[in-house]
Amino acid sequence: MAEALRKGTKVKWNSSGGIAHGKVVKKVTSETRIKNHKVAASDDNPQVIVETKKGSRAAHKPSALTRE
Repeated sequence: MAEALRKGTKVKWNSSGGIAHGKVVKKVTSETRIKNHKVAASDDNPQVIVETKKGSRAAHKPSALTRE
């Protein structure tokens, strides 16, 4: 599904508070930080940065996201 997730794609994912909804910001393939949390992304382990409507950002594996 990774190839279908482009910037702006609406997605949903499971979070501690239930189902979260948002959009794809970008795909990362190198280590980065979000809210002082290390995202261990690589070419072999890409991560997708998503943003909720409230502006919160998180990183998820593409397999954890469902296209809406």
